[in-house]
Amino acid sequence: MLMQILKIEDKDSIKLACEALSAGYLVIYPTETCYGIAVDCSMPQAVSRLLTYKGDRYRQVAVAVSDKEMASKYVSLNEIASNLYKNFLPGPITVISESLHILDTRLESESGGLGVRIPNYDFAIELIKSFGKPITATSANTSGKKEPYSLSDWQKYTIKTKQEMVSVFLDAGTLADRPTSTVVDTTLNDPLVLRQGALTIPSLSKSATTTSVEATISFAIDLMRKHMNLLARFPLILALEGDLGVGKTQFVKGVAQALGLDVNVTSPTYTLMKEYPYSVSKYSGTLYHIDTWRLPDSSDLESTLHLSTILKPGNIVAIEWAGKASDLLKSYEKEMPILVINIKEIDVNTRQISYAFSTPEWS
Repeated sequence: MLMQILKIEDKDSIKLACEALSAGYLVIYPTETCYGIAVDCSMPQAVSRLLTYKGDRYRQVAVAVSDKEMASKYVSLNEIASNLYKNFLPGPITVISESLHILDTRLESESGGLGVRIPNYDFAIELIKSFGKPITATSANTSGKKEPYSLSDWQKYTIKTKQEMVSVFLDAGTLADRPTSTVVDTTLNDPLVLRQGALTIPSLSKSATTTSVEATISFAIDLMRKHMNLLARFPLILALEGDLGVGKTQFVKGVAQALGLDVNVTSPTYTLMKEYPYSVSKYSGTLYHIDTWRLPDSSDLESTLHLSTILKPGNIVAIEWAGKASDLLKSYEKEMPILVINIKEIDVNTRQISYAFSTPEWS
């Protein structure tokens, strides 16, 4: 199939793109972040084609709609979601809500959540309105490759066989190089930012105060349980920061308890790493507890501890003094979930725990 490259100014560009979508083909289109790739979300063979193109089934795929009214036909909008739609959409934010299971369920998360975007880009909105139903809103890169901001960008980083899968490229020239969308899960009682992108939502910034060691451990248990469902598909990195004696190891004790471990978790300062195999009803793996205090630089995480070999689904890697490994952790952002924990001492008993979470689950 020969790909059509159409300038968005061409009068027939939207008509031809809609015809390609209706036939189950892939269409690349511009958004306010980067170029996205669209298929008809209700057509199984089209979604299969998209998943083959993307090449990573572990990531969920959001959908793009033209307005809140269209969104409400496919997801259940609670008060939190409605507030986000009112104040932040259209814009670079993906809102996860409970799916009504009308579109292909492979686009949903394991818990039945569906991510929805309203692009802040007039051409994208016009395309969706003309098509009359949602299109996929994932970036047009294939797995592990750079998000494209131009046709030449996409051609440079996409292998020929994947390029040949695309029917139409709607060319708007070179887009501004902006971060990807922020992803917010509103299906939980406490809304959670799953990926911090172009948009920061102050009301969803996360912190908590604990007034005892037991409270810090309990907080870690609750936070770990919120994210355990990811272990079926990913490893999980816990990046712990804070001064000496502030409670980083106590936090890891809570993680161990959440995994059903009855062990004495102690600081691995002198052994560098300790291992605690675990098995619960749905998941099994190993909790690796690492202290970088004595490592000269972050490269030793690989050369000494062989970090890449333990980053497998089911494993949790808790890293104390994670700031020393910030560059290495940043290189993993698009591959696995990372939970950054910063513990600050307020007084002898009180700790302020700030945390941020990023996951590649939503592409």
